[in-house]
Amino acid sequence: MVVVASMRTLLVGLDAACAPVLDPLFEDGALPNLASLFEDAATGPLRSQIPPWTASAWPSLYTGKNPGKHGVFDFLAFDGYDWDVVNGSDVKARTMWDYLDENDLSSVVVNAPVTHPPRHIDGAVVPGYLAPDEPDCHPEGILDDIREAVGEYRVYAERETDERVDDDAKFREYLRLTELRGETFRYLADRFDPDFGFVQFQKTDAVFHDFPGELDKAREVYETVDEQLGEILSACDPDVVVVASDHGMGEYDGHEVRVNEVLRQEGFLNTSTDGRGVPSWFQIKDERLVDGDGEADGPTLLERLAVVAAKGGLTYQRGKAILDRLGLAEFVGKHVPVGAVFAASESVSFESSSGYLRSGSELGVRLNVDGRDPAGVIPESEYESVRDDIISVLDALTDPEGRPVFDEVVPRETYIHGPYADDAVDILCVPRDFENSLSVHIGDAFGAPEPWNHKPDGIVAVAGDGVDTAADLSDAHLFDVAPTVLSTFGIAPDEEMDGTTLPAVEGVEPKSYPEFEVEARMQTDDESVEERLADLGYLE
Repeated sequence: MVVVASMRTLLVGLDAACAPVLDPLFEDGALPNLASLFEDAATGPLRSQIPPWTASAWPSLYTGKNPGKHGVFDFLAFDGYDWDVVNGSDVKARTMWDYLDENDLSSVVVNAPVTHPPRHIDGAVVPGYLAPDEPDCHPEGILDDIREAVGEYRVYAERETDERVDDDAKFREYLRLTELRGETFRYLADRFDPDFGFVQFQKTDAVFHDFPGELDKAREVYETVDEQLGEILSACDPDVVVVASDHGMGEYDGHEVRVNEVLRQEGFLNTSTDGRGVPSWFQIKDERLVDGDGEADGPTLLERLAVVAAKGGLTYQRGKAILDRLGLAEFVGKHVPVGAVFAASESVSFESSSGYLRSGSELGVRLNVDGRDPAGVIPESEYESVRDDIISVLDALTDPEGRPVFDEVVPRETYIHGPYADDAVDILCVPRDFENSLSVHIGDAFGAPEPWNHKPDGIVAVAGDGVDTAADLSDAHLFDVAPTVLSTFGIAPDEEMDGTTLPAVEGVEPKSYPEFEVEARMQTDDESVEERLADLGYLE
């Protein structure tokens, strides 16, 4: 392949990468290309935002702004009490490649989360996580060219959500998907000769969710990433390389905290069984649970079983594994009436509650405010007092061992501010040492968490021409990546950014930019995306 001599800066995104994951692999010599890059780079932990979850954190990384300024807070976007999976039209701020395009510089962006539909720039954009199976790409028709050049490019592993496929076959798909990221990036870099390149690898995160504790599989994913990185560096020979992650990853030894149950016990929340509450796997799977007309005999027993499952915190991910073990998955898929599941699934009544957790990965409580929310019950004059009361309840919450559940329970403006902050939760709950997870379930207040989940410290490395490899990056933050990338081009970061140029790179004085033109929101309307969120446990 022809060397792309003009690539000035390459950004490599490793979802969930962090020192506890990478250091043992470096020590074993498993990642020669990454290790070599890190040895000749300024490196450090990269503090993520609150909440440190993929769908919101990547937009924060590539815009340099907190979620209140770009508008993406979670995997879900809410309009009143209705919800949809977020997409690129929810990102209401310039990305780093938008800034570059406005300065007549070209980019190739492959697999960046929350970029579908892509904006038109000089170069190419192939959307990543949360895009549909058949994503729109830029320029039009480029996906067909990619598939002809490198193979059957996919956003997701081909059989990722098919419980009938054994784990080994699914994992092999993960490795092939990782290879396709690198192959596609190299093809597009050769074709478009961009000034800037961004390639993101997602399976470095998903492997811990899907195969918790199977560190041999995580190692294989990283080894595949390392091979692809080596070929990218050889083909593109960038002047500067930035490696960054959106958050870290680690074991959870605490509890699943069912905040809605706590709020119900304290009188702030009411429930219903009308199937309209917090999004759950029951809703995602409603039209695909049953073959035919969905009728079956004997729903009473099934309803009772579903009640027990819901109260016990049976997520789709956990439930699927249990049914597979018992050999019941096919039977349930064909015979469980949707109505029985809905009738049994007790969930939050948005309209009649004062506050609720609407998504575990938002890490917070949304208040139901009169004049802001469709059926708000809290008068605006009582907003602060109700918020203070809920903060006091959650701040004092202890787990069954008597330990505080949260390190912080704070007003959202502690971490989220900007023109779109009012769409966020009103209270942020930061789990103690990120050993506890949050769940929307009603039932016992505590359960067992997913064994591996997100940690707040990711990682960053900056290497190449003009980089001060001795620079102290101990205070590096997720928001610093975008201004750092722009500074490598001599382009002024936006003064509205919440980050600053990392000291490894000569900074450029920020300046004011014209207001970003926000386009109308596009519906995601893609069942496959919702199913994948359920598979990873992000929809319970």
